[in-house]
Amino acid sequence: MIYCGIDWAERTHDVALVDDTGQLLAKRHITDDAVGYKILLELLAEYGDSEENPIPVAIETSRGLLVAVLRTGKRKVFAINPMAAARYRDRHSVSRKKSDPGDALVLANILRTDMHAHRPLPDDSDLGRAITVLARAQQDSLWNRQQLANQLRSLLREYYPAALAAFTTWTNGLCRPEARELLKTAPTPARAARLTRTQIQAALKRAGRQRGIEAEADRLREVFRAEWAHQPPLIEDALGKQMLALLIQLDAACTAADQLAEAVEETFPQHPDAEILLSFPGLGIQLAARLLAEIGDDRTRFADARGLKAYAGSSPITRASGKKSAITRRWVKNDRLNHAGYLWAFASLRASTGANAHYRRRREQGDWHAAAQRNLFNRMIGQLYHCLKQGTAYDEALAFGTPPAEAVVAAA
Repeated sequence: MIYCGIDWAERTHDVALVDDTGQLLAKRHITDDAVGYKILLELLAEYGDSEENPIPVAIETSRGLLVAVLRTGKRKVFAINPMAAARYRDRHSVSRKKSDPGDALVLANILRTDMHAHRPLPDDSDLGRAITVLARAQQDSLWNRQQLANQLRSLLREYYPAALAAFTTWTNGLCRPEARELLKTAPTPARAARLTRTQIQAALKRAGRQRGIEAEADRLREVFRAEWAHQPPLIEDALGKQMLALLIQLDAACTAADQLAEAVEETFPQHPDAEILLSFPGLGIQLAARLLAEIGDDRTRFADARGLKAYAGSSPITRASGKKSAITRRWVKNDRLNHAGYLWAFASLRASTGANAHYRRRREQGDWHAAAQRNLFNRMIGQLYHCLKQGTAYDEALAFGTPPAEAVVAAA
């Protein structure tokens, strides 16, 4: 059997092929373009790569055009963790030398000796992988938006407390279109205090507000004209210009988040698993898309529900040494899936009487809030694995049984 290792870089890649005995059969230095990819595929074909007998490939990334080319057909591609590859390198050299051709040889030997200990990239459908791209991008845009909003809030505290007081009552605060439009209209507290009722109403209308404009304009005018501490005029103007520059970034982040959310809402319902995911309590399109993005639609990816639970970080882990033994939460996990699971468990408390009763029972047994939610997520994701495997929708009665009367009252 032949094994291939590729040490990838931005412009060029090093390729190494070894046989069962570890003998180096071939090595190439290829460019990161169509010509280089063609040379790579021809090299693999020269050594017997075919649909019936594909050569497995080890590489230290799971993304990019090179990986997309390698994943054509039935070829297995193994994304090796760079830290793991570094440990394997120490097995072959004690001098700690490093070279790109040498790393390619190490990667090939990883498959030769320990392929059973590594998993190939899941065979997800193109639609599933497209949802992964969109869901992750939308999640990143939300995090970026929140980071910029926090920076803006910190800046406003230095010179513009009236704006923070005016927008605190609004959901999403500084991310609201009305807040951003008013900050553009009046970037300093001095200019905000001079705004007329008509100017405030016009700003709210430009932001898309349709109801309660007059009452909200009166409230904002009172807040802006109240007594507030001020920076010196020159410093206040300078801070206002800094705020406008930051506001441009926040505007772009809000627009990106909204556009990506629309793309997810358009793409996710087309997937065959969407109906099953949306049947679960607490899951809407955005959150369900994040779960599918991390789980994938390759049914052979996880051997059983325990594997998925460990991957999500919801199941506990036992650390035992000598006479000491401790059960703790997992630190090594898919952070995106774990984050989505936390939101899912929290949302399901209101959407499912069974989930609410399970959470309360864990709290009564002494669990902290986070531990109880993690336990609930662990149970829910096990049920999700079963439903996806069987192709059936969620059933509350089967998932939690008939809830007791007090649980129904508590959930209500």
